[in-house]
Amino acid sequence: MKSQSIGMGMCLPCLGGAADDVVVTPDPDTRRRQLAEAAEKRQKETAYRGVKNPEAVERKRKKNEETEKQAMTTSVSGGGGLKWQVG
Repeated sequence: MKSQSIGMGMCLPCLGGAADDVVVTPDPDTRRRQLAEAAEKRQKETAYRGVKNPEAVERKRKKNEETEKQAMTTSVSGGGGLKWQVG
């Protein structure tokens, strides 16, 4: 019996176009941005787990922050609150 030898390029002809299927890795800045976006998305998902309307919760939180900020600025500037009267 004679053994038939097959050349290196002939053993797996179906992998000939495998180079076309390779995914190109993005540059480090793009990759870093993508990872940051994914992390923010995960944080939002975990922060609002079980909340039916996360947008309403966010609006309410911002409104409370603005109210606190206004209260701090008026109390610091002396524009609001009680004033002493002498005489």
